[in-house]
Amino acid sequence: VLCMASGSMVSVFQPSAWSEFFSRYERKPPKRSGEWMKIRIGKLKEDVQMLFKNCSNSLERMNLVDAVQRLGIEHLFEIQIETALSDIHENEPSSSNLHEVALRFRLLREHGLWVSPDVFKKFKGEDGTFNEYITNDPKGLLCLYNASYMLTHGEPELEEATSFARHHLKSMAPSLRSPLAEQVKRALHVPLPRTYRRLEALSYMPEYEQEAEHNPILLELAKLEFNLLQAVHLKELKAISE
Repeated sequence: VLCMASGSMVSVFQPSAWSEFFSRYERKPPKRSGEWMKIRIGKLKEDVQMLFKNCSNSLERMNLVDAVQRLGIEHLFEIQIETALSDIHENEPSSSNLHEVALRFRLLREHGLWVSPDVFKKFKGEDGTFNEYITNDPKGLLCLYNASYMLTHGEPELEEATSFARHHLKSMAPSLRSPLAEQVKRALHVPLPRTYRRLEALSYMPEYEQEAEHNPILLELAKLEFNLLQAVHLKELKAISE
């Protein structure tokens, strides 16, 4: 706010909306020290690297890459992810499973590897529209919906996929169970490729824990890495506030 004082302009700043919250904020002492967490993270990273090494097929690799990304720890495994996706890209998909095809499409395009939208033709009828039977697979439909947002200019097939998947996800959303229900609701608000990764990780961690096939190594690593980063952000906010 600018005010006149003795014929000159003077800036009058309003009090901070945050008051002294961050400068006075004291975080509860963690159960484990930061040094312990760093050592544990190093061990878990080695375990996850072995998971990448021991994946026996493309689907296992894709599920692992997807989980690592959504848990917010992809920056720890950039080389492993690049190697896995390069192998997946070189092998032509033979699956007729919507979830698998859509997951492959999204992951590869997210990392700049070209995939033709023609891979979704197998899920269409002779009239060129998507078959209604795929609506019986809500998880696959959600994956198609998220994959469709990796479209580039001049890809009406993916625009059609977005419209089709959104319509059916909206209609089935009230009948879905957790954690799929929360994932659908979140995606309809902001599709996965457009979401902020850290916020997605915060939401996805408890959802991933509910999945029968979840890997406890990935989950523990994601939680420790998140806690360490949060501690760094709190220190930065405190320093800036002071």
